[in-house]
Amino acid sequence: MRLIDSHCHLQADRFAADVDVVVDAARAAGVERILVPGWNAWSSVAALELVDRHPWLDAAVGVHPHDAAKVSPGEWTRIAALAGDPRVVAIGETGLDYDRVFSPIEDQHMNLRRNLALARETGKPAILHVRSAAGRSDAQDALVAELRAAGFGGSDVAAVFGDRPPALIHSFSGSVDFAQAVLDLGLTISISGLAFRAGEEATAAVAALVPSDQLLVETDSPFLTPPGGPRRRNEPSAVALTARWVVDRRGLAAGDAGLVAFGEGLVAAYERTFRRQDRPMATPA
Repeated sequence: MRLIDSHCHLQADRFAADVDVVVDAARAAGVERILVPGWNAWSSVAALELVDRHPWLDAAVGVHPHDAAKVSPGEWTRIAALAGDPRVVAIGETGLDYDRVFSPIEDQHMNLRRNLALARETGKPAILHVRSAAGRSDAQDALVAELRAAGFGGSDVAAVFGDRPPALIHSFSGSVDFAQAVLDLGLTISISGLAFRAGEEATAAVAALVPSDQLLVETDSPFLTPPGGPRRRNEPSAVALTARWVVDRRGLAAGDAGLVAFGEGLVAAYERTFRRQDRPMATPA
């Protein structure tokens, strides 16, 4: 089965000592693409440095909701300038986090709006983080409202993105109704190891219903290690564990020709969502 890790923070401190070894291990495990998203100015620059060292990686630049109140005007100017780089395929990660609230909610909304505006301006999809406190859905509801207010799902955004998704819900968390709402807006959904945690049971139903051209998998490394994954930290090679879980939720038995189609679908969905301007997709040698 072909594999893509659509969200992996390889520039995080936990990879500082051996990131090249980790990348090589992922490639040896059959991972064909890794998207490395930024969460502030420093990490966005670091993502591009990794792409320079490993050209089969892709980068995204943006500001995470945790950093919404911390990024200076100069840092945002730097991120906006980086967004035009052809090595950058997306804007983010950005979004809303009403669970930990490391930045005030008002600042999170202001940050989300400027990241969404940058996505529209560049024609590069937004990578969206969204978390509510346990048992709540207010962050998901607020995100859908912000997307609609920014024109996502409408003709103006469609004119920019064409047949491509204008945004991606990364590390999906939420209800089936939330999933359907973002799918109706044309977004892609990515499943991570978060799906294995208590309180995230709805993701099993979501994994079964998402159309193949709007479905991706990810590790969110070094976080969210799935059962059976590396104990010290999550790594991109472990994306196979989540992919197999999604395969099971979709009723594809081991050895079924559907497994091949699923892997092909992951690659096609990635290519459809994130297109490098300076080269076509290619399987690493």
